[in-house]
Amino acid sequence: MNKLSIKEISRVLKSVQDPFDPFLIQCSEDGRKGVQDLADKWKRHYERRQKVLQEFERMSSFEKELKQKGFTFIAGIDEVGRGPLAGPVVASAVILPDGFLLPGLNDSKKVPEKTRERFYETIMKEAVSVGTGIIHSDEIDEINIYQAAKKAMLQAVSKLSIMPDHLLIDAMELDLSIPQLSIIKGDSKSISISAASIVAKVTRDRIMREYAEQHPHYHFEQNMGYGTPAHLEALDLFGLTPWHRKSFSPVKERLLPSK
Repeated sequence: MNKLSIKEISRVLKSVQDPFDPFLIQCSEDGRKGVQDLADKWKRHYERRQKVLQEFERMSSFEKELKQKGFTFIAGIDEVGRGPLAGPVVASAVILPDGFLLPGLNDSKKVPEKTRERFYETIMKEAVSVGTGIIHSDEIDEINIYQAAKKAMLQAVSKLSIMPDHLLIDAMELDLSIPQLSIIKGDSKSISISAASIVAKVTRDRIMREYAEQHPHYHFEQNMGYGTPAHLEALDLFGLTPWHRKSFSPVKERLLPSK
């Protein structure tokens, strides 16, 4: 051990997987403080990793219980975009495969943007099936945001390439004959709903960035359609875009011609 430099030890530790690995134990007992620090750093990283894995296991409980009851294709469903003043409401339905593992998967609001994008790519690649529903602002104004969110969810389910035999839905019930379970805050309690949350969020954010290119004054790429001070100021200066929800306050109080 003493013949290895701290840099070499650091490189070897990257391949260590077991907290009882003899090499790690030797590092902890090494007389050099730098080596002990490396061992402590490895242990802290391992503990964080274990907590993330335990959280993923906890969030897999609904799916595992349903699989034990004989259900095969369990779709998690979630939507994003109920609150913004502009843009669509987007829903996603995701059927994950057996053995799916994506540590850190959670409610999209709790996941940093770069990680969301990475998770999105993994989900789209590994999922058994993904369906997405999009209801735009004009229809939201016609049928109200609650009905629009429900319609987006129904669209998402209809676009799955495989008919699910059970649904896990974030705080909503759908008029479908498929067995379903509505879970309050389901996007932080079920990996399938969390996956749907990620897909819906990334899909909607990409749409809003496209709108931002068409209407740069509103900074949709930053506020995603929510009523930030800059967004409200742009509404006062430039009026509405085709993507604003005219039935939402304070938009409906600002019904000015588009510029």
